[in-house]
Amino acid sequence: MAGLSAAFAAQRLQLAAKAALAAGLAFMIAPLMPGAAANYPYYAPLGALVVMYHNVAGSVRQGLQALTGLALGIGLAFVLVNFTDPSPLTVAVFMGVGVLLGGLPRIGSGSDWIPTAALLVLLVGGSNPDDFSFGYLVQMGVGVAVGIAVNFLVFPPLHLNAAAESLDELRRALGTQLTDMGAALKEKWPPEHEEWSRRSDELASAARSVRHLVKEADASRRANPRRKLHPRDVDLDYRNLRELERVTFHIQDMTDVLSDVIWESDVPYQVPVQDSGPLAYAMTATGELLHSYRDTDEPAQRERFETARAAVEACMAATAGREAEQGTVPASESILLSLHRILRALRPAA
Repeated sequence: MAGLSAAFAAQRLQLAAKAALAAGLAFMIAPLMPGAAANYPYYAPLGALVVMYHNVAGSVRQGLQALTGLALGIGLAFVLVNFTDPSPLTVAVFMGVGVLLGGLPRIGSGSDWIPTAALLVLLVGGSNPDDFSFGYLVQMGVGVAVGIAVNFLVFPPLHLNAAAESLDELRRALGTQLTDMGAALKEKWPPEHEEWSRRSDELASAARSVRHLVKEADASRRANPRRKLHPRDVDLDYRNLRELERVTFHIQDMTDVLSDVIWESDVPYQVPVQDSGPLAYAMTATGELLHSYRDTDEPAQRERFETARAAVEACMAATAGREAEQGTVPASESILLSLHRILRALRPAA
């Protein structure tokens, strides 16, 4: 994951540079606003920062949600000012109402701005809440508009490479897990190498991270003018992700089964000695298939798929009809079923 960390560090620097640019432009424009709004220029940079999101569509969404929350908070403050005098009790009640309004559907990040805006109108607006509210809302709107414009025009971020790299890394991690388990089956038990037995949670976490990155890549394409210059089939990424999530589930199950067989003495299943070799070959062939997706062309991948399928079928034929020892169940059948389902998920398109 070091490559992904470096990529996101670069993206963070780019986001920081664009935030600085947007804040500076907003503060430069702020004094040009009409009427009392010109007296509150420092809220324009704040509005620009609010919308500095890592994709264009997210910037637009956050900006609209923030302005909606501000408008609701200002309205709430005016209700308090016009109908009662501010006091600890009334402020507490209205802040509670503001938090409740934050639960309105589709308001998202704007929920935090409702009580914040109401409190600022009460505390900063003082005896002139009308001018403050007008200036506050206008300048925030200016900042939001500038921030969205900067994010749209200045290298609007696309996260396609991070998604593609994460899918490849997950494939390699799953392939390594299978080949490591295949190696463990050929070692003297208990095997010296047992790192693979502790990777189940790590694989699940990696799959969740990949799903997040694919969703981020999809979101970064929306309203992004650069998408036509960098075409990518994100629908295919989602299909690959779903396949790898299924593969991850089955490999986790195989990891648990094989770990129990090797290190637990009270489980009612085992891998017969004569099954170890064919199972190891089937696991290794399937792991190499997963490793091959980035480094080989489609014909070579099909060849590796056929090799893995033949290895699994040969192992199934070798174990078919074998009598289990009294009081035990062959774990080979469970492992082979998982391998068969993995190959179904990885089956090349016709």
